[in-house]
Amino acid sequence: IFVTINSSKIETIATMDKKLTEVSAAEILPNSDLIWVIEDGGNKNNVYALNETGTIEKSINIENSKNVDWEDLTTDKEGNLYIGDFGNNSRKRKNFTIYKLTDINRAQENITAEIINFKLPKDTKSKDFESFFIKDDCFYLFTKDRKKNSVFRVENVIGDQTAEFVSNYYLKGKNNRVTSADISDDGDTIVLLNHDKIWEITDFKDDAFFKGHIKAMEFDNDSQKEGVAFKDKNTIIVTDERNKNDGKIYSFKL
Repeated sequence: IFVTINSSKIETIATMDKKLTEVSAAEILPNSDLIWVIEDGGNKNNVYALNETGTIEKSINIENSKNVDWEDLTTDKEGNLYIGDFGNNSRKRKNFTIYKLTDINRAQENITAEIINFKLPKDTKSKDFESFFIKDDCFYLFTKDRKKNSVFRVENVIGDQTAEFVSNYYLKGKNNRVTSADISDDGDTIVLLNHDKIWEITDFKDDAFFKGHIKAMEFDNDSQKEGVAFKDKNTIIVTDERNKNDGKIYSFKL
């Protein structure tokens, strides 16, 4: 079932620190109010913890990493934070990386990551990813394409592995490239982000996400939104890149 709701109110709650110009993801750890963000490829190998005024409370360097194209963040129930280094605008990349940051809340200025490297199945064309989340100890990654998109699965196991194809999907309407994703703590609700809308997915079974109920909610503003995270069951936090007057943290009620 696919439903569209037009022009839903998105509330601006803060402007992020001006040092952050290309924020590409947002995540909130369990039992915390801090909003963790990263920047796009070519920026520092850092994760930043922001309070709800947009002020940087922590800036942590991942010592054994390289920001090739960092695109999304996710977390597990143990509070580990994961960076998805899998952006691939050129569609030429063959190797992708997920960095696992253990006990990130206790880190001060530097941290060493555990590393998951993956490639795509044999004979699969290179894909561009900008979004993922963890479900049942697996990462689910969503390709960023204009029309037909795909979901791939990667096990949350340190080391080298090959991603598994899960399914193709098609989202109705225009401007359907997914820029970030998250799943609620209870695993019942998925949100996929685009610059001008959010898709809320419910009533799915296992990883047949797109056989569930899909509700597209259009925002009442359009900006380069690239980060989404559940704050609670019914509220999400959204971030965008700094273009003109953007670089904001938004709150949106589902």
